[in-house]
Amino acid sequence: MKKVYTRTGDKGTTGIHGGARVPKDDIRIEANGCLDELNAVIGIVRSMLPAEDNWQELLHTIQRELMVVMSHVATPDGVLNPNLLSAAELTVRCEQEMDAMIAGLKENGYFLLPGGTPVSAQLHFARTVARRAERRLWTLHRQAPLNEDILRFVNRLSDLFFVMARTEMQRQDWPEEKWQEFAYKRKRL
Repeated sequence: MKKVYTRTGDKGTTGIHGGARVPKDDIRIEANGCLDELNAVIGIVRSMLPAEDNWQELLHTIQRELMVVMSHVATPDGVLNPNLLSAAELTVRCEQEMDAMIAGLKENGYFLLPGGTPVSAQLHFARTVARRAERRLWTLHRQAPLNEDILRFVNRLSDLFFVMARTEMQRQDWPEEKWQEFAYKRKRL
């Protein structure tokens, strides 16, 4: 790489796959920005975990797939994307990982305050960024339909990061901070 800057975006546009230029606040760019931020937060989580932690491989796989997802989001209709999308398979793996973690979690019945250990707090942050990315993807999907495997994958990531945050709290023997009992569990007057 000779230069990082190109000056081509100085007038408020950016390039997408296929060579077209769109406004920097185009929903396609906004969605990809959220996915990029999510990938960065996952990188922070990975940097906080020991190299031998069993979550490292899963999070690395998710990061690599997010790059593929971003390439698909950046590809308008009529342009071929050569990157193989594995979101459907990874969604199934995320569900299996969650099921295994949930089996070892204590029932809580409460809305929880995000935080706790540094890793748990970052996983909660990843959860919220995934939800924002999902909202932006649905906005884009209404304008230019996306592969629905992408939408399911990003939806499942927010669930996964919630379960991982809870699991991390339990792994570190750190008490969860409860906000309010779920409405269906409250006694009616």
